[in-house]
Amino acid sequence: MAAGAPRVFVSHLSGVPVFDPSGDQVGRVRDLVAMLRVGGRPPRLLGMVVEVVSRRRIFLPITRVTGVESGQVITTGVVNMRRFEQRPTERLVLGEFLDRRVRLVETGEEVTVLDVAIQQLPARRDWEIDKFFVRKGRGGALRRKGETLTVEWSAISGFSLEQHGQGAESLVATFERLRPTDVANAMHHLSPKRRAEVAAALDDDRLADVLEELPEDDQVEIIGKLQEDRAADVLEAMDPDDAADLLSELPEADKERLLALMRPDDAADVRRLMAYEERTAGGLMTTEPIILRPDATVADALARVRQQDLSPALAAQVYVCRSPDETPTGRYLGTVHFQRLLRDPPFTLVSSIVDSDLVPLAPDTPLPAVTSYLAAYNMVSVPVVDESGSLLGAVTVDDVLDHLLPDDWRETDFEGGEGTADGG
Repeated sequence: MAAGAPRVFVSHLSGVPVFDPSGDQVGRVRDLVAMLRVGGRPPRLLGMVVEVVSRRRIFLPITRVTGVESGQVITTGVVNMRRFEQRPTERLVLGEFLDRRVRLVETGEEVTVLDVAIQQLPARRDWEIDKFFVRKGRGGALRRKGETLTVEWSAISGFSLEQHGQGAESLVATFERLRPTDVANAMHHLSPKRRAEVAAALDDDRLADVLEELPEDDQVEIIGKLQEDRAADVLEAMDPDDAADLLSELPEADKERLLALMRPDDAADVRRLMAYEERTAGGLMTTEPIILRPDATVADALARVRQQDLSPALAAQVYVCRSPDETPTGRYLGTVHFQRLLRDPPFTLVSSIVDSDLVPLAPDTPLPAVTSYLAAYNMVSVPVVDESGSLLGAVTVDDVLDHLLPDDWRETDFEGGEGTADGG
């Protein structure tokens, strides 16, 4: 761990308020969710269980936590209000770790866990369990006898996943460092039973990323074996264009049932995409490009481009539109390319540096014309605008390639893929 990286003892988080970026309270922390890993590596923190006003307990991904300090947790983005359901590979830190009897590796002595420290990884938004505060001898936190000490994760035994057997936990743990496309390739070669077990054990965001890389038949098979509430959660976590493609492969009744379970805003985006022909700009586009108002600055644009969840293609440019700044927007004014953002002072208004000469695509533009456009202008993403001049979305080069490559291209084993994943 890097010196100075934030470390927090989980007992100090129990019951603390959770606030959104506007300062409004979302709820209170009731537990933390971690995933055990093989090879003696510390558990990774997945998120927090937050009790909202209605007393419903929801899951807050740790990647949406921007601050843990001063007796409060600050979150960013939209909070999913679906009820939290624990997955097979997940462990509740407060509920399952505290008061647990474990052993010191060096002496074999049994100790009781009194508290757990989590620490943020340097230069990342990920957190992992770092240290344990334990008491020697028998008895829990209320017993005063026995020496207390703080030890590293590696100094105790009794938590780690076994590295053998056929359980989905071990298999999922071996996938952890792989890129989604490599996990998808591995899952494709599993039996349907094992594929379903692995899908059940993956968290929603990870499963969404993997589904986007799987062949359509595997996508339909997996989504059909999930409970409907969870299937809707996973579809919400997918890129809208990928979710639309998947839903289009389902029977009409199943499609409508899942759309009804999704958040209204997410479902509306997907329905809008499904209204276009598949091999057109409208059918290929995503509805979530980076959109800024004319009075935003270069500093604002760079902050948006830095968002971890963005693909490189979507981060290559921002689109300037009049309010509203969600698709479909107000009038589309132009594009600002990433390189231009790096050349201008942070206080520069994006409206003063837009590229308005590049003609956007209409939603009914056929795939060959979209491909030619990207190639002619050396673009990795292109805006899609309707007749009224509103931005509908953006087509990225990766979505175009999906429709140009052979149907079975996802089944290809990429040479060096595992090494690349380990290096990332």
